Amino acid sequence: MAAGATEREGEFGAEAAAAALPAAVAKRRGARAVRIARGGARALLVAAGLALFVIALDAMKTGAAGARPYLERLDVGGPVNALGFGWLFAYFVLSGSPVAATSVSLLAGGAFSPEESFAAIAGSRLGASFIVLAVGFLLYLRGRRSPDGLAVGVIALLVTYTTQGPALLLGLLSLERGWLDPIRFDTPASVTSLADAALGWAADAVAARLPDLGVLVAGVLLLLASFSVFDRALPQLEAEAEGIRRVFRALERRPLMFIMGVLVTLTTMSVSLSVTVLVPLALKGYIRREHVIPYVMGANIATFIDTLVAAVLLGGDVAFIVVLNEMVWVAVVSLTLLLAAYGPYRTLILGTARWVTARPSHLAAFLAAIVAVPLLFLAL
Repeated sequence: MAAGATEREGEFGAEAAAAALPAAVAKRRGARAVRIARGGARALLVAAGLALFVIALDAMKTGAAGARPYLERLDVGGPVNALGFGWLFAYFVLSGSPVAATSVSLLAGGAFSPEESFAAIAGSRLGASFIVLAVGFLLYLRGRRSPDGLAVGVIALLVTYTTQGPALLLGLLSLERGWLDPIRFDTPASVTSLADAALGWAADAVAARLPDLGVLVAGVLLLLASFSVFDRALPQLEAEAEGIRRVFRALERRPLMFIMGVLVTLTTMSVSLSVTVLVPLALKGYIRREHVIPYVMGANIATFIDTLVAAVLLGGDVAFIVVLNEMVWVAVVSLTLLLAAYGPYRTLILGTARWVTARPSHLAAFLAAIVAVPLLFLAL
């Protein structure tokens, strides 16, 4: 009797396992179909973002001719004014990449000189990390009274200022003396002709309906839209913070965090996004403050890739040299600090960040300074 019962139980278990097998296979197939659908949707978004990016650059180049009188009214003349212009513009749009691409377009259209474009791009980098501080401040006001979120933003800004400042001076000297001029990249005619054939009609349609300045403004708006589309196509890094936690724990060494900053920024095509993701990670204790420094250094180098692409698409070797100078000298300064003077540099950055976040009055003074300085540069 017991043997018969055991035999029936075994048969029932086998039948249950056999019934569960198709369900498991169907579940795996369903999950695979979902992944394929998501991948296809992201690919379409990337294609749409790239198309908007090319149309925006073409429109801004077309409309740049009408921008010069307005820039003169703003007294945007010379590298100092252009630095303040790019810096404040990045604050306004909460991102540096659109401002850098706009500066390249103004150079290609003749509204900016190479030195002015270089300084405006540098200014865009100085203002790009402000969004990180803004996010940390909002989380602080929402009840998370930990200073870690604020500290990430302050550290990101301090690292950018202390690397971009020397790189700006070295880059302007390099442009004047032509140190990198032997490095040339001529945009293949097939690239520009293909872009014109496929998407040139869109910029022409905008130019036919708007004055020069209107075309420039429309190009800037399209550029912002293209970066928004790119953001939607990317994995939601903050939502996936739990999975990223293990990666950061494995990358706690200085060179690896630097590489991580490069790779994440290359993936997101936005230093604002790649650095902002550090705020929730810091609030949850996944990373420490000192890890932010090499990560931001890497991110600040990789963020010039989209600007370099803009220079190539616009087809100007001068624009290419300008962006190349930005990348090279930011990399030189960052790697020098990272490899030769990291101990004192880390002490300086972390100590300053602790002072800024220690009291509301200190934070207010810091915020006032980072707004007043670009306003002063624009007014000089």
